[in-house]
Amino acid sequence: MKVNANTLRAGHVVDKDGKLFVVLKSQIITPGKGASVVQVDMRGIKDGVKTSERFRTQETVERAQLEDRDFTFLYPEGEAMFVFMDVETYEQIHVGKDVVGEGHDFLQDGMPVTLRLFEGQAVSCELPQTVTLDVVEADRAMKGQTAASSYKPAKLSNGRRVMVPPFIEIGDKVVVKTEDASYLERAK
Repeated sequence: MKVNANTLRAGHVVDKDGKLFVVLKSQIITPGKGASVVQVDMRGIKDGVKTSERFRTQETVERAQLEDRDFTFLYPEGEAMFVFMDVETYEQIHVGKDVVGEGHDFLQDGMPVTLRLFEGQAVSCELPQTVTLDVVEADRAMKGQTAASSYKPAKLSNGRRVMVPPFIEIGDKVVVKTEDASYLERAK
C-alpha cells in the first residue's frame, strides 16, 4: 500500500528495495530555503541494521501489510525481553527490547498494546499514546518562576526524566506522552 512519506510514524513498516524496515523515528524538517523533507530512522527487520533516509514530504513509499493484534503486557523477562499475552488466544509471546523500542520503560502490568506481526514474528510494538505515572523527584519551583513557558526537571516512577511545569510536586500523578516522553497534563 503506497502512502505519503509525511504520514510515516514510529512502528510503521515500509518496504524499500524489497527489504522490510520498521520506522524508529520520523521527523519533518523544514529548511530555511527549499522544500520540506521527512527524516526517517529505520531498522531492518531481517538483519537489524539501522539506517536513515530522507524523503520529500509528498513522495510515496510502500508500506508493508502486517497483522495488527491486541496483546496485554505481562512482565519483563531479564534485561532484553518482554512477555505479552494475546487477548484472544491467551498465547504468550516473547518480544525483544529492540522491537518494543525506546518506550519500553513505559510498559506497565496489564497494559494493552498492539503488536504488528509479520509471518508470526513481532516486528513493532505500539504503546498507548499516554501513560499516567507518579513524580518521585522534582526540583523546587523558584519564586517568580510562574511563567507559562518555564519548566523544571522531574523524575518519574519508571526512572524517566521529563520536564514539568513548576506547580508539579513530588507525589503528583502526571500524564506523559509515550511517543516522546513529554509532559501532557496533571492526572485528574
